[in-house]
Amino acid sequence: MKVLAIGDGMIGADKIAEAARKLNAKDLEIEGINWIMDKVKLQYIRREIEKFGPSMKYLTTDLAEAILNADIILAHYAPIPGELIDKAEKLKIIGICRAGYENIDVSAATRKGVIVFRVMGRNAEAVSDFTVGLLLAEARNIARSHMYLKQGVWLKPREENIHDLKGRIVGIVGFGHVGRLVAKKLSGFDVRILVYDPYVEEEEIKKANAEPVTLEDLFRRSDYICIHARLTKETKGMIDERLISLMKPSSYIINTARAEIIDEKSLCKALKEGRIAGAALDVFWVEPLPRDHVLMRLDNVTLTSHLAGTTIESLTRSPSLLVEDINRLLNGETPLWVVNPTVLKDLNFKSL
Repeated sequence: MKVLAIGDGMIGADKIAEAARKLNAKDLEIEGINWIMDKVKLQYIRREIEKFGPSMKYLTTDLAEAILNADIILAHYAPIPGELIDKAEKLKIIGICRAGYENIDVSAATRKGVIVFRVMGRNAEAVSDFTVGLLLAEARNIARSHMYLKQGVWLKPREENIHDLKGRIVGIVGFGHVGRLVAKKLSGFDVRILVYDPYVEEEEIKKANAEPVTLEDLFRRSDYICIHARLTKETKGMIDERLISLMKPSSYIINTARAEIIDEKSLCKALKEGRIAGAALDVFWVEPLPRDHVLMRLDNVTLTSHLAGTTIESLTRSPSLLVEDINRLLNGETPLWVVNPTVLKDLNFKSL
């Protein structure tokens, strides 16, 4: 069985190939190919793929040929476009070492009877830690004080809007792996947690000592709003001028999910006019963030360069988690993270 391990600047092909050796399949033939190793270039192109989908223009001829000859593809950010999936006669499984699967043409895979795997929660610990850090950095002027002190300025705190976290209200938009961990980690600060997630049962939210609310109610009541929803057609631009106008003047918004969930102009306008206290952002509508962007000129924002999900642990464990789930299928068990489960029921599915 031919296994293609496609690495990149974040997870190398050697790491993916190492995990692939644990696949419970006979006669494994593993080929490792690295895609884009320059991390700056990788971040730019993966964002383009997230916006516009996988495209042949990002693939070399050698990599495209290797995809055509594979039975199983294990990748990270590399695009697997429909044109190749349609022509890959032996292809049975595509596995992605992360939760997002925008780099895979899932519709084409489903039509072809190819199972698509992903990894859920691989960086949930990392992102939830970072979210709490951003919340504290913005609300308590930590990053801002550091920046000014480096410039020789002894920053005085904005005492009119500096609070203990105890008793504050934190709104969490999206209650998946990351959102639940944020709620758990913030519980030690004795905050009240509001949650909006239409895909999670209210009783499940209540079991986490949180209050299920509407999106409008969350924006009206919260002192801190943390965004942890996935970017979909429904969530793109979901946080618009109307919702932001509901926020209290003393409230903050923290985004470690995807920038496009928030309407850029509406947020920047509210920050510039001081209609909300501040924002802490790790994701942006254009990355790297342009030097002349309005956010660069505001003193009520904390900005970081898309760092939230990147820790040694979140990257190194991903290939192993992916292979473990594929092995569930190979062992006759029910896998956890199949993107297109209808393929498992398809009589035309190519037996492994």
